[in-house]
Amino acid sequence: MNKEQLLYILEGVKNGGLSPAEALSKIKFAPYEDIGFANVDTSRSLRHGVGEVIYGEGKTAEQIKAIAQKLIDSGEKTVLITRINKEKAEYINKTIPLDYDEEARTAVAGIMPKPNGKGKIVICCAGTSDLYCAKEAVITAKAFGNEVVEMYDVGVAGIHRLLDKAEILSNATAVIAIAGMEGALASVIGGLASCPVIAVPTSVGYGASFGGVSALLAMLNSCASNVSVVNIDNGFGAAYIASMINHQE
Repeated sequence: MNKEQLLYILEGVKNGGLSPAEALSKIKFAPYEDIGFANVDTSRSLRHGVGEVIYGEGKTAEQIKAIAQKLIDSGEKTVLITRINKEKAEYINKTIPLDYDEEARTAVAGIMPKPNGKGKIVICCAGTSDLYCAKEAVITAKAFGNEVVEMYDVGVAGIHRLLDKAEILSNATAVIAIAGMEGALASVIGGLASCPVIAVPTSVGYGASFGGVSALLAMLNSCASNVSVVNIDNGFGAAYIASMINHQE
């Protein structure tokens, strides 16, 4: 929505032609911004609570920069970019300052908001090899205004490491459980935590793990009823859902 469109709607409220509720509806479902190669959803934060997130893989650095700039110009204070490599991030950083994490392949333009959720999101991963996915989830959750507790290398092969953290799990609003190999971590956490557990299978493992498919199937077949599952390596998606849970009234 451009300035002229917004002024037209506000003028309608002022002269009585539109009610405040009608104006809000028009703003929520405002037209996107066509920048030629992309249709940027500049009003998504009004509908979803968070703005459009840029998926960097498959886009050029120029395309990512143009989308990010359009979102910033439309009033977004925080722009999250996922799956972006170091070279693209360095190029964009010359004109749009980025906070970039190379391991997570994730960048944030603008300010990182203060936590405004109702509780804490606990993000666990089974092993150090899963950190790339866990850190994507951490950055996403923080960018969406959540307080995050990080719990790394607590896989079931040394289950005492996880049991020592049972009190932290019991106080979480949502838990993200990240694991490759056989993916057992999510079921164990599901048995310890009373909140929703979002399981993330990773592509970590030997040949028969089939690039994360074994962990995915194990998590989908969990007997812990509070466990739900996102796709392989999707730390972003898990954090998005956890943030929604943490911001429910």
